[in-house]
Amino acid sequence: MRIVVLTGAGISAESGLGTFRDEGGLWAQHRLEDVATPEAFARNPALVHQFYNARRQQAAEAQPNAAHKALARLETALGDSLLLVTQNVDDLHEQAGSQNVLHMHGRLSGALCHACGHRWTAPLEMRPDDTCPSCRETATRPDVVWFGEYPHGLDFIEEALSSADLFASIGTSGQVYPAAGFVMQAGRYGADTVQLNLEPSDTSNAFNETRLGKASEIVPLWVDEILKH
Repeated sequence: MRIVVLTGAGISAESGLGTFRDEGGLWAQHRLEDVATPEAFARNPALVHQFYNARRQQAAEAQPNAAHKALARLETALGDSLLLVTQNVDDLHEQAGSQNVLHMHGRLSGALCHACGHRWTAPLEMRPDDTCPSCRETATRPDVVWFGEYPHGLDFIEEALSSADLFASIGTSGQVYPAAGFVMQAGRYGADTVQLNLEPSDTSNAFNETRLGKASEIVPLWVDEILKH
């Protein structure tokens, strides 16, 4: 069986990482247009770095929960027959033991030079006057995909969806495209589709099955079912 799993912010929420919808969290303190677009970075790089420094610190203190660990267990059993695609920029899947992870929105732990394209491991705190270790330009930014930018690995993801027997979406709102459209793509190719969420997503009607509950509870049970077949 070939499985593609998409994870969103909901899978990391129980590890203490806030989602867009959380009141009082980091995202609630800023407008997306001010901290998560290329235009925002060009306008006020200090504010954008401050925001992502706080997110990086928060992620560094987080621990994977039972849902992350269950998906790592599934990968151990299925090997290359499982592709784990995440919209998350944290490293909790890797901390849990997953290795075949595609970060379509980049990673907080990465730094990118927007002058020469060089990538390296980000320090815990980045500043506008940081220089690129390759070209020495002061053009460093978090290696994350902002709104209006092209996500990573879309061709590879579509190829995986075209041959998948099962597509599972975990902890996603169904509001952010192109990831929200993966269920439709998988369905057109004939895959079975299941959604595991705390609450119904905006694309719930596109799934063959929806299971609601905390990710740390319903994902391990779902993995157990898969492994029994």
